[in-house]
Amino acid sequence: MANILIFGGSRGLGAALSWGIPLRGDKVWLISRGMPDLDDRDSVQRVWIEADLAAPGVGPAVAGAVGDTPLDVVIYNAGIWEHNAFRDTYDFMRVDDAETERIIAVNLTSAITCIRALLPNLRKSRGAKVIFIGSTSGLDNSSGREVAYAASKFGLRGVTHALRENLRADGIAVTCLNPGNIGTIMVERGIVSTSPHESREMIPPPDLIALIKCVIGLSSASCVKEIDVMAMTDRV
Repeated sequence: MANILIFGGSRGLGAALSWGIPLRGDKVWLISRGMPDLDDRDSVQRVWIEADLAAPGVGPAVAGAVGDTPLDVVIYNAGIWEHNAFRDTYDFMRVDDAETERIIAVNLTSAITCIRALLPNLRKSRGAKVIFIGSTSGLDNSSGREVAYAASKFGLRGVTHALRENLRADGIAVTCLNPGNIGTIMVERGIVSTSPHESREMIPPPDLIALIKCVIGLSSASCVKEIDVMAMTDRV
């Protein structure tokens, strides 16, 4: 049985991970502002920790809710972006400072402070895993135009590599998964799928789940530094 904590676990990819990652008997903490699906029909115990990742002190608050329980896996999946991001109507000059600051706070600053607060829990587990969900927008020479989002995801890669060196002696593996465009996420009765009408321009969510499960399943002797995942038609 494993103890898993997922940030951004109420919707989108986080909701898919909350059903696709744990196995029977596991316990999962889901961090989000909105209530996630807490059904235990698959014999997985799900616990909701209500939190705004842009708020000061969120890391200690999450750690306090978890208590002294060892954590085997922490997935930082939280991610927000600018208004009109990924559209032709996006205009950097129309992104105000408050929006930029919130994007950096949720995508980057909170990732640092929350993982630091949870380190005592991770250190209690043998061969714990930390997985950050980045983006191809944060890769070198990306063609994305969204400045705050790209900066936060590029920074998250830096956090991944530096944190790995800090935790090497603890045997805690730190990985960054950088997906491109993700297809429509559908979760029905605990089954994660994608629309059969999705084109090859989108990554099926079950593919990302399979990759994360592979990383989690590795022995403590191995560490995957970074995984870049594009749809077949992506050009980054």
